[in-house]
Amino acid sequence: MALELQQKYLKDNNNWFWWPLFPLYPYGSRNTIFSVLVPDFVWSFEQLQGLYYVAVPIRMTVVKVPKGLMIVNPLPPTKDLLDQLRILEQEYGPVRSIVLPTASGLEHKISMPAMARSFSKATLWVCPGQWSFPFTLPLSWLGFPSGRTRTLFADGVPHKNICQWISLGPIDIGLGRFQEIACFHKPSHSLLVTDALIGIDSQPPKLFDLDPTPLLFHARDLGTQALDDSPEIRKKGWARLVLFASLLKPSLLKIPSIKTVFKNAFKPGLLNLRSHFGLYPFEWQKGWESTCDEIIGRKKPLLQVAPVIERLVFPRAKKEFLRWLDDIKDLDGMKLLVPAHFSAPITFTKRECVALRQKINFSRWGILSEDSSFLGSLDSSLLKIGVVPKDPLKKFRD
Repeated sequence: MALELQQKYLKDNNNWFWWPLFPLYPYGSRNTIFSVLVPDFVWSFEQLQGLYYVAVPIRMTVVKVPKGLMIVNPLPPTKDLLDQLRILEQEYGPVRSIVLPTASGLEHKISMPAMARSFSKATLWVCPGQWSFPFTLPLSWLGFPSGRTRTLFADGVPHKNICQWISLGPIDIGLGRFQEIACFHKPSHSLLVTDALIGIDSQPPKLFDLDPTPLLFHARDLGTQALDDSPEIRKKGWARLVLFASLLKPSLLKIPSIKTVFKNAFKPGLLNLRSHFGLYPFEWQKGWESTCDEIIGRKKPLLQVAPVIERLVFPRAKKEFLRWLDDIKDLDGMKLLVPAHFSAPITFTKRECVALRQKINFSRWGILSEDSSFLGSLDSSLLKIGVVPKDPLKKFRD
């Protein structure tokens, strides 16, 4: 009975009507996990987001500011999420600001108009250089209320007495720009980032406790296998999801022939949407687990530059990333990192920042490795056909 009541609550309170605008899993039903990161100062709201069961957590962060709250990187405002936010408002004051600190992160941008409608008195702040695809349209056409929308730096910054804003980029990525603005929230000693830095832990996030299907689906080796469940299976599925999300196509993953895929599909016990009718177009090679060692921390989240960002956004802009870290390392009192993806909070002091900078400075940045060969070949192809520029900083230097 308790499980049935929980499922009914989730169904009634986690609807996301606008999912067709950006049709990512889990589409119109978005479970939300709420947690306190720094008591009385920083809170996390997590939802799943991905493609074909390759789903990883995406985070909206809420911080305490004078006389209220500030939202950073909004998520789809389901009833469940809004109910939790209203509880915070009752104790800490109204939502005063909603910040979109990235120019290119569509998964963060898509929820901004709906969140703005939910908090009609809040001021919206956006990263400079916003763009849309296939055409760059005015923000007001995309649902951003013109009377309440401000541009970071050009129109000032929100809550400058307690927040310090540090820009990474802009970087020319062809279709538009990559730019991410980190926020150092001084009262909590927390650095809020979006996509550039992440920390990944070996344990599956609690969000999967509500629905472990993506973990169970990818933990299998064949489509004929049932979606069995155990802690070991969940951990295996999580490791594979991380490899997909980080590398797009891991080196030890092969794509079987269509004939093989259909041969293993539509077996008894698999004729349901949850198991995708046995369609499983993946074939993991022996030793795939070794790839995890450079991406997933065993005892704590492994701090790193997001591999997709390194290989597709910054392969020729290493100096800009180092400059950003130089600006960050001297923040007075910095103790924690709160990314918009994967684990949070992560210990991040000047010591960790300097160590990361040294690692990047002496790394083979932009050089192909076997594990990142797919990302590297994709970058090379985009460069060859002229989609991305050879000098991604030239446009903004000029």
